[in-house]
Amino acid sequence: MSFIFIIVLSIIGCIIEAFLLFKVLLILDTSFYWLLLFSKIFSFIVVLIIVKKSKALNKDIPWIIIILLFPFIGTFIYFVLGSDLLKSKVLKKIAKSLETNKQYFLEDQKVRKEILQRKDPTLMYLSEYCNFLVTKSNKVEYYKTGELFFEKVKHELKLAQKFIFIEFFTIEIGDLWNEILTILEEKVKSGIEVRIIYDNTACMKKLPAKYYKKLESIGIKCEPFENKCPLLGVIRNHRDHHKCIIIDGKIAFTGGMNMEDRYVNLESPYGYWKDVGISISGNSVWSFTVMFLNMWKVLANVLEDYTKYKYLEEEIVNSKSYVIPFGDNPLDNENVGKNTYINIINNAKKYLYIYTPYLIGDVYLYQALALATKRGVDIKIIIPGIPDKKSVYQVSLSNARKLIKDKVNIYTYTPGFMHGKVFISDDNIATVSTINTDYRSLYFDFEYGVLMQNVDAIKDIKKDVEETLQKSKKVIITKTNPLKYLIDAFLQLFSPLM
Repeated sequence: MSFIFIIVLSIIGCIIEAFLLFKVLLILDTSFYWLLLFSKIFSFIVVLIIVKKSKALNKDIPWIIIILLFPFIGTFIYFVLGSDLLKSKVLKKIAKSLETNKQYFLEDQKVRKEILQRKDPTLMYLSEYCNFLVTKSNKVEYYKTGELFFEKVKHELKLAQKFIFIEFFTIEIGDLWNEILTILEEKVKSGIEVRIIYDNTACMKKLPAKYYKKLESIGIKCEPFENKCPLLGVIRNHRDHHKCIIIDGKIAFTGGMNMEDRYVNLESPYGYWKDVGISISGNSVWSFTVMFLNMWKVLANVLEDYTKYKYLEEEIVNSKSYVIPFGDNPLDNENVGKNTYINIINNAKKYLYIYTPYLIGDVYLYQALALATKRGVDIKIIIPGIPDKKSVYQVSLSNARKLIKDKVNIYTYTPGFMHGKVFISDDNIATVSTINTDYRSLYFDFEYGVLMQNVDAIKDIKKDVEETLQKSKKVIITKTNPLKYLIDAFLQLFSPLM
């Protein structure tokens, strides 16, 4: 749709609105006119406030439209659901507590000196600006399926000697969880400390009400996110999308997986469920331990010495590999996940491969991807072949068509649903994370990620992508009818609220 056409439509709209206002003045008294005028001025002022404070205006456009159409009701809904004004005490404490992480992230000065000398933009951003810990003494293993991931998890849980920390967005009662829970019960009986965090809002339909009390009754410490009322999680619009398991401070797991049967394909509502994850053994486990304990401190309202959960291995300074676990949260106005992705895109030279379930990210990501293809980078993005949410999938395909016009190659994973979150570039840098390329992950949720550079596991990631491409179908642009075009445009407009 051309810019001139939009202008013509706007002029026609203004004429129609003026005509309707004239009719209103003929039928109703002048008091209604003044009320209408006040509502227009009020909505305009609220929109100005949103524009002034916005750091990513594209995600606020739906709210601006709602407020302009329905000034008073729209403003009320915005301040309840869309603004940062109604933060719970828990969220405010988390924001404040995140600052305490820095005292535990004491980087080896030799490693820091290396980072400064290399001047790698992505490493510099995460370590120097965001203060996340870079370490070199790590063994990273990549798991190309949920089945392989959870088999390793169960094996390591059985070996636990001191403590087990578990944090998942969703836990659903089923064969997988029952098997894990049996292991945890045995560990608790043997004197091992077990702590669990899950998102209470996301688990409303997956777990019985106050399920944490059942876990506590068998000796497992549990602190759900948004404990008192899961519905408040819907209103506040922030989720604990973290996924990690930490065992004895020696090994940590993260990736796209939730604790549900479909992630190991015991259920297949959307074909084969493709997800990926990693485990880290070594000094980077400490970063996950600190991030978990930070969330636990706030939810449980306790103070404790984090260092008693630290397992330290000697740093291998001459190693060429770097691992940086990092967290992202919606409370500090620093979009760490999005900025890390953009850094990888901007510094790609030969190729960039991406796994993502939802291609509804913001304009900044798309601009970076388009610019990368223009400088000759081969970009391949794999999205689901079978959708889990049809409206979201429609937006993903609409965005895919835009990217294809900019020479980005988009593929659909034909066996089923792609839930992995992977960026890999030029054989030397990759991320495996919980961060989707959608507005919710990039702006609203608590997330974890791992940046790897010159790590052996990157070869395994690339091999998995190449194998997955063989099972995927390249998306080709086709013509759309006017009605479908309008539906796509409407869904696109409100994609930040999905």
